[in-house]
Amino acid sequence: MIGISHIALNVRDLENAKKFYGNYFGAVANLLHYQNSITGLETCFLIFSDGNRLELMTWPELAAKPLGIMVQGLAHIAFSSGSKKAVEALTEKLKHDGVAVLSGPRTTWDGYYESLIQDPEGNLIEITV
Repeated sequence: MIGISHIALNVRDLENAKKFYGNYFGAVANLLHYQNSITGLETCFLIFSDGNRLELMTWPELAAKPLGIMVQGLAHIAFSSGSKKAVEALTEKLKHDGVAVLSGPRTTWDGYYESLIQDPEGNLIEITV
């Protein structure tokens, strides 16, 4: 059986990204923090309560992501919160903390109840039931 092992996300500020995903989504950074002295690559894994992993990577020559929703590459990451009330509560907390909430909470055409936010690097995050 084949499944997704993890998703990797390039970020400019590794520490800030670790804090964001830890504070709002309960991710815990593993103790290993890889640094390559030749290429400048730094990487760490975040582990979520369900065992899924997100690898954060940064490079000295990392180019800025074009702004906008419709860009090639990773479209968004979706986090399941477990209930409509949890979607609403987390969305309100994010909004209160100054995080960009782009839409929602709302029910989409295909039946998902979600909010769409941006992480500090501009990556799109869906918060779903």
